[in-house]
Formats: sequence, C-alpha cells, structure tokens
Amino acid sequence: MFVSLNGAATRGIGGADKIRLAAMVGYGGVDWDLGPAKIAGLDATKALFDEVKIVPTIVNLPLTRPLPFSGEGAAFADALKPLADDAAFTAAVGCRKMMVVLPASTTTGKDAQRKLAVDRLSAVAAVLRKSDIRLGVEFLGPLYFRQPRPGGPPSEPFIWNMRDAVALAKDCGSNVGVVLDAWHWHHSNGTTADILDAGAARIVHVHVSDAKRSAPEDVRDNQRLMPGEGIIDLVGFFKALKKAGYTEGVSPEPLGRIYPSMAPDEAAKLALDTTLAVMRKAGVI
Repeated sequence: MFVSLNGAATRGIGGADKIRLAAMVGYGGVDWDLGPAKIAGLDATKALFDEVKIVPTIVNLPLTRPLPFSGEGAAFADALKPLADDAAFTAAVGCRKMMVVLPASTTTGKDAQRKLAVDRLSAVAAVLRKSDIRLGVEFLGPLYFRQPRPGGPPSEPFIWNMRDAVALAKDCGSNVGVVLDAWHWHHSNGTTADILDAGAARIVHVHVSDAKRSAPEDVRDNQRLMPGEGIIDLVGFFKALKKAGYTEGVSPEPLGRIYPSMAPDEAAKLALDTTLAVMRKAGVI
C-alpha cells in the first residue's frame, strides 16, 4: 500500500500544484483533478507525472450532480457521450480508477432508487470498462446523512454501509467496487469481516481518518481527526485490508482537522506522517 494525497489535506491546492505538493512532501500518489489536467493537455499531464514520479491514484467521475443518481434520462444519456473520451484520457495518464459518492437517503423509495442506480452505474461501468477503468462507489455512514432534511421532502435511508454498497457494486459490473472510507465504515458499524468478505476485487480505493467518541446523532462529517488521534480501530482496519489482498492507494481525508493557520505543505505532511504511523503499527508497510 502507498499513501495518496487527498484534497482534504491541501487547503484548496489543486491541479498541477497538488501533484507537485504530493511529490514534494513524500506521497506515493495523488487523488488528482481531471478538469485542470484536461486544460493542461494529455502530453503535459503525462510529462508532469513522469517528472515527479508519483502515481495518479484516482479521479472523480466527471458527471455533474445530480447525475448519475437522479436527473432526467436524456441528460444522463448526453453526459455519457463525453465519458468515453474522459476515460481514455484518464487511462492514458496512467490512472485506472474513478469514484462517485452514493446518496445515503432517497426521496423516491429505496427500491426505485436502487433500480435507477444499477441501471445508470452499469451504463457508466460499461463505458469505463473499454478503457480498463474501475469505478468506486463511496457510501456515507453517519446517521445524519440518511435522515430527512429539516423542511425537506420525506425520505428514507438508501445505501449507507459497506455490505449494501458492495452488493450494489456486484450488480453493476465486474469493474465496480467500493471506496472504503474508514470514517464511514466506523460510523455505519462496519466490521473487519465486511472488508474480508468484499476482498480486494471489490475495494477500489481507501480513505482514512479518525473519529472522536460521539453519540451517533451528534456526528458530522467535518469532525474528523488525523489517523491515530481517535477511537477507530485503524490497526484492525489495515490488517483486514492486507489480509483481503489490497495493495493500492490510501488517502488521508481529515475533513475539519486542517486549521486555517496550517500551510498546505504542513497539513499535507501531518496527514502523511499520521497515516504512515498507523500503517506501520498495523504492519502493512
């Protein structure tokens, strides 16, 4: 496994600057940005990665919200048309992974939402497969994500834990799996057995942070800690990943832990150092 720089640890630094920052601080890879890379061009982007010698780990699926999980069918069909070119660009850069975040709740009913998700993610996966790209779907674990919004329409929980996310992925294609975020895994009462049951074939990417002890109803996504600063069993988490056969990128995502006074390189180094410390403790590096 290697550590990849995530935007949560860069204080707004993106594009080529984020790639260079990752290399300067000592990361093995970077969660890179497709838009700026396309503006720079394929040759320049490939040259940059060749220069800094880090891995272009993963990139966001280039479909604007509310796609792919809601929105008109015609809009989704139109959005699929440029996806083949984006997938080919991504593969040419040397990256084989894209990701998208699952809604934790739905206003249309769980069964209807799942059918729509399977239909659309299957279509996306088919396009990505032609460029040998895997798609990771990230589930959101904290309770408040799956509760009705105050003043909003009635809703019900959709997919908010690893087992259901993996089951969805299996229904969408052989190149679909989960983005396993330790924060969401912990707050959805995930277990190491869930990781072992999924196996490396269904774990596309990994996010890591830590959590303070809180009542479920009080948890918010921007309350994260650096790995090793909280109560999540990250040693068990990483040992399970190793046993499952996962050997790829791990991105620290300490939302809310980067203070305004921190310089980008200071924040990135703190995220790297704390992640590496937990990984060494678990014996995975």
